[in-house]
Amino acid sequence: MHHELVVASDAAAAARAAATRIAEEARRAVAAHGAFSLAVSGGRTPQAMFADLLDEQLPWVETSIFQVDERIAPAGDPQRNLTSLEGSLGPTVPVAICPMPVNDADLVAAAARYAGALPTIIDVIQLGLGPDGHTASLVPGDDVLDVADRRVALTATTYQGTKRMTLTYPALTHCGLLLWLVTGADKREALVQLLAGDLAIPAGRVVGPRSLVIADAAAAGS
Repeated sequence: MHHELVVASDAAAAARAAATRIAEEARRAVAAHGAFSLAVSGGRTPQAMFADLLDEQLPWVETSIFQVDERIAPAGDPQRNLTSLEGSLGPTVPVAICPMPVNDADLVAAAARYAGALPTIIDVIQLGLGPDGHTASLVPGDDVLDVADRRVALTATTYQGTKRMTLTYPALTHCGLLLWLVTGADKREALVQLLAGDLAIPAGRVVGPRSLVIADAAAAGS
């Protein structure tokens, strides 16, 4: 698929550019159908993006935030994407956060329930890119890559110490915009593969109606 590429000077500028684009998409979605849905990934650069979003005129009351993926870890664990998300937004932002239910006893049922709560079309899905070419928790060699009948699934193996709950390829396809936020020189090779549509990496298999890649100069090699 075609990816529009925007190269920012550094990670901070990339985060600001992503925040500006998300705010634009949010206002457009609310004007069109009265609500805005955003699915977000974890990581340091998305944290900075959320700090910048607080400075944007985002229609927070009409916004629902979903998780792209989450570690199977206790509530409040610093590894949890939800922990950093809530910390970035703070307690006063009037936004609906819809966390993945990773502490349920029956995680398979929990994943199905989360899938049922997702909008049919998620307005913006923000994705990252790992040096190994993973995105969301669609990691190389895991059976989750082959899930075609569910929008949310569990990884079969541990990745960086934990199992994960993640949106699957069918979920990522049903969006208005895929917004990739890619920073750091260690992502350079994976970014080349992503832009080339290389199916050898998990990220290369993601398709959607529109795709915007915002990368810093280190990741883009410029």
